[in-house]
Amino acid sequence: MNERRITFSKLTQKEASAAAARHEMLYSGRMGGARAVFAFCDLSGLDLSGRNLADADFTGAILEEANLAGAKLDSASFFGSDLRRVNLSSASMRRTDMRGACLRGANLIGADLYEADLREGTIAEKDRFGNLRVLQHEIGPSELPAALLNSANLERAKLTGAVAINADFTDAIMKDCRLARANLSKANFAGANLENADLSGCNLTGADMSNAVLVGAKMDLAQTKGVDLSRALTEKIAGRALRDFDRPIATILEDHAKWIESEGASGKPADLSGADMRDLKSLAHRSLTALIAPKAVLYGLDLTGASLQGSNFSGADLRSAKLTGADLRGVNFSGAQLNYADLRDAKLGPLMISTDRLLPARLDGAVLRYADLRGADVRRASLNDADLSFANFTDADMRGADLEGATQTGAKLPSLYSENPSALSA
Repeated sequence: MNERRITFSKLTQKEASAAAARHEMLYSGRMGGARAVFAFCDLSGLDLSGRNLADADFTGAILEEANLAGAKLDSASFFGSDLRRVNLSSASMRRTDMRGACLRGANLIGADLYEADLREGTIAEKDRFGNLRVLQHEIGPSELPAALLNSANLERAKLTGAVAINADFTDAIMKDCRLARANLSKANFAGANLENADLSGCNLTGADMSNAVLVGAKMDLAQTKGVDLSRALTEKIAGRALRDFDRPIATILEDHAKWIESEGASGKPADLSGADMRDLKSLAHRSLTALIAPKAVLYGLDLTGASLQGSNFSGADLRSAKLTGADLRGVNFSGAQLNYADLRDAKLGPLMISTDRLLPARLDGAVLRYADLRGADVRRASLNDADLSFANFTDADMRGADLEGATQTGAKLPSLYSENPSALSA
């Protein structure tokens, strides 16, 4: 195949903004709209943040240090594009074609890359005789050295053969992600969810996978010298196995229910301290008031609508747990991991112990990064020093909640409180 250099058309901010406006008109069905085609254009340093450019064509384009933060780029083509140091934070890039793209030092923090394609690629065209000519644009494996993908959604994304040396995937969702043969040396996967990911043949030398979820992950022939796997969650029992208890778990839970119903006259309270409860799959709508389960592992467990008033889950792993509509009044979540937990409409208000005593829910030092608390009752809850980064509290009742020392980066607080933080103490 013959090779030739590409000539790039340099666009001004006005030209790029006008093309984006016409694309948005087309997308909304208005007259005068036209698809944005930025193929082999130079958009370096331009600002297209927040624009709707879904399905736009950026094939082979130069977007070095461009600002696309918060942009809608679903199904857009970035095939072979130059995205060095581009700002794509919180951008929606679902099913985007990024084969052969260069993302060195790019900011993709919180970006949605569901089913995005970041495999290797080569740009070529046919000449008038039907022969393929490779267009020189540094095309090859997708490059992500030093890229920031903290908390990004890479579920089902394809990164086969990608080069991501020193890339930061902290807290990223990477379920079913295809990473076979990728160079991930010294990459940071701390707290990332790699459930059922394919890491076969990867170079993971010196990578940080501490506290990562590796349940079902394939790591055949992977180079793992110097990998930090401390506290990583795998298929292996983490903590105390349910089979090691003195009674079958079904009996323990039945006795606990009897104890609750009889107000302590019969049955026996359940103590599941340090237990790995993942095999239970679901405890939805179960009566589990005052359950004792500090440092237990409940990753991904379905606790929808469960009655868990006054329960002790201090230091427990409840990442991705389903707690929608659960009664969690007076619960102890101190130091618990609740990353990506579904707490919509959950009751996290105080529990009335007597006519003159209320027991507030405790979430001191808990990690609720990206937790969903829409519509939850969080009145008077103690959230001292909790990590609420990017948690969604939209329409939650947070009156009297104590957020002293809490990290609130990117958190969505109820409009009343985001406009007037003092309302929290009302």
